Amino acid sequence: MTSDQTHTEGAAARSAAGAGDLRSLIEGARVVLWDFDGPVCRLFARHSAERVAKGMVDWLAGRGLSALLPEDERQWSDPHAVLRTVAERRPGSDLVTELEARLTAEERRAADSAWPTPYADPLIRTWTARGRRLAVATNNSPVAVRSYLASRGLDGCFAPHVYGRTRELHRLKPDPYCLDRALNATGAAASEALMIGDSPSDLEAAVRAGVPFLGCVHSPKKARLLRKSGATVVVDSLEPVLRIVRGQA
Repeated sequence: MTSDQTHTEGAAARSAAGAGDLRSLIEGARVVLWDFDGPVCRLFARHSAERVAKGMVDWLAGRGLSALLPEDERQWSDPHAVLRTVAERRPGSDLVTELEARLTAEERRAADSAWPTPYADPLIRTWTARGRRLAVATNNSPVAVRSYLASRGLDGCFAPHVYGRTRELHRLKPDPYCLDRALNATGAAASEALMIGDSPSDLEAAVRAGVPFLGCVHSPKKARLLRKSGATVVVDSLEPVLRIVRGQA
């Protein structure tokens, strides 16, 4: 057998094993917990997250509060990281309340122009038709989530189970708080649930909650990061998930 044949057969075996793991995750799920930005939609597709983060940093600077952020974080592109850092340094303050409100307003605007993740809408509807219960467990504002879901006609698939950012910012993922809320509200055992996420913080929250995890990412870099963090089943599209749920694979 040539080395090329060995490599091809090895890749095929790994693919078959991965497909089996994916099917096992899907068939074992009675409740599906979705991260929002990424698996359900690209929230900041037309409303740049980098611009939002810069606006938050500039807002702090305008109040003479740049020192609240480490120098490297002043160039950070993640608005949640900015909010989390300020919340850690000024917990429970009016400053944090106002900064969170600014982020919520930006997320609500972004929801109006968000792009649906390919295959997410039909997968959500098919899972619902199959009798599975769905919930959102996210660090985004629940107001923005509900606005987006309503615009796609998907709110009925999740209502009332949308668990997003609260004023208790120390409970943002990787804390499993929003996952635990979803499990408690749906009455599901952690082992009978499935978390679909796209970041190491989603994975850590799922592990801490005892919930099986499916990584869904759209770039090789994110896939490598998830696998390095310990994710064992990662897909680059929701199409194979939809095919299994529909009984087509």
